[in-house]
Amino acid sequence: SGLQPDAEDRSGGDGHKGRLCCFSKDPLEDAACWSDSIERLLGCKAGQLAFQEFLRSEYSEENILFWLACEDYKKIKNTPEMISAANRIYSEYVQVEAPRQINIDCGTRANITKNIHEPNLNSFDTAQKLIFSLMARDCYPRFLKSEIYQSVLRKAGKS
Repeated sequence: SGLQPDAEDRSGGDGHKGRLCCFSKDPLEDAACWSDSIERLLGCKAGQLAFQEFLRSEYSEENILFWLACEDYKKIKNTPEMISAANRIYSEYVQVEAPRQINIDCGTRANITKNIHEPNLNSFDTAQKLIFSLMARDCYPRFLKSEIYQSVLRKAGKS
């Protein structure tokens, strides 16, 4: 199945508490653990996909897409690639009137805008933390009650 992460994803040593998720052959077997914490949910590729589907249904998919883009961004090793990725994230999610503009305070937005010409691996940290806490506080509790999650749990129970 396309939900199965590769071995490197699981043991990447990137400090994700949730990376223990999805060790099983069937990624849906871990669905019950997604209710432990949002970290557990986001630490699992299948969990990310289910949460993304839920956020799409709530018209707030930009939150997880931005968060995932930031996670990938922090793994970049060379400067030209970092500059390119920073500009892509900025134009897609951060700048005013961006196609998938995230809901962050104007101070955070202004700070990113001011520093976008000299990006570093921490350029989006503040915004990413804000979006993470928004998802944890607002979206995650609704996700756990959603038909999308309940349906995944039912499928997991049948496997």
